[in-house]
Amino acid sequence: MPNRLPSYYLQFTDENLTELQSDIWNNDPVPADLVCNNHIYDLDIAYRGSYTRKLPKRSYHIVFINPSSFHGAREIHMNAEYNDPSLVRNKLSLDFFQELGVLAPESKHVNLFRNGARNGVYLQLEAVDSKFLQNRGLPKGSIYYAVNSQANFSLLHERRPKKNLLSGYHRVVGDANSDQELVKLIQLINTTPFPEFPEALEQHLNIESYLRWLVGVVCTMNNDGFTHNYALYRNNETDLFEIIPWDYDATWGRKVSGGIMHHQYVPPEGKISNHLCYLMMRIPAFRNQYRLLLEETLDTLFTVQHIEEKVNAIVEKIRPSVLLDPYINNKVHQFDQEPELIFQFIQDRSEYLKKYLLAP
Repeated sequence: MPNRLPSYYLQFTDENLTELQSDIWNNDPVPADLVCNNHIYDLDIAYRGSYTRKLPKRSYHIVFINPSSFHGAREIHMNAEYNDPSLVRNKLSLDFFQELGVLAPESKHVNLFRNGARNGVYLQLEAVDSKFLQNRGLPKGSIYYAVNSQANFSLLHERRPKKNLLSGYHRVVGDANSDQELVKLIQLINTTPFPEFPEALEQHLNIESYLRWLVGVVCTMNNDGFTHNYALYRNNETDLFEIIPWDYDATWGRKVSGGIMHHQYVPPEGKISNHLCYLMMRIPAFRNQYRLLLEETLDTLFTVQHIEEKVNAIVEKIRPSVLLDPYINNKVHQFDQEPELIFQFIQDRSEYLKKYLLAP
């Protein structure tokens, strides 16, 4: 069977590779080259992720230097997906969000080699940055990554006042004025009198987009997706914030650790740890709008019939490379069983969520 995935060849000097491997927690990049389709790209590369840096197969953050663009991207993320036995959950989730009408990164599987040795199957993730906006013809705007659980849209974290309302966020695009707009949003969410809250929020947040995102995170059941694993984009033309999903490997019935997550683990209205989500679900108009979107999704997009063909197509495409992946080729039996686990999760999760729709 022919190799169906693109192949990327990372090339390090011995000195730079030693420096990269000497401290897995160091975010300072080292120089390297990437060879793809007979083109050579100079780049900076560092490990990415938190707990995943401890895993045998590590993920990378790549920034292109010369040329400064790679297939329309200034930077990309190479995810090892080591704790997902299927290797498909992240891509499946991001594609699902796109179908929902939510801004979401593009992704594709590739074969990665390092100094001539096969490093295995990776998921190439599009970075959410100014290029992300340009590639979609979107207006300029500020962008923030939610990097930890303090990005909960609250004045508090673990019941204690935050020292800084920007805690939990990393600015990717923007300036000090952008920071003030995000602070203003968080303050509005937490201090606006409840009767005035819906109208005030509509002046700062794309409600439709947020509720569609909520449908996506609830269906795919990303337990961490409510307080991080997302990005925020403030459109300079509308002055509205939109939320963008990010890092969705712990989904479709599996935990961050790779273990099984029960299909009822995440409540149908989201988690109260996200204060914005909690407040919006207390507003009848927003809650009813959400229920209608969820009902439509359960009837159309979140079904085994709709997802099965997508999963099987990805699995068929990457399986030959999985057999050659030095980190997971001894687990191919589990890889082959994962689609059925995903389909069973969809069936069980859908039935659970439909009971919520029938509730008074």
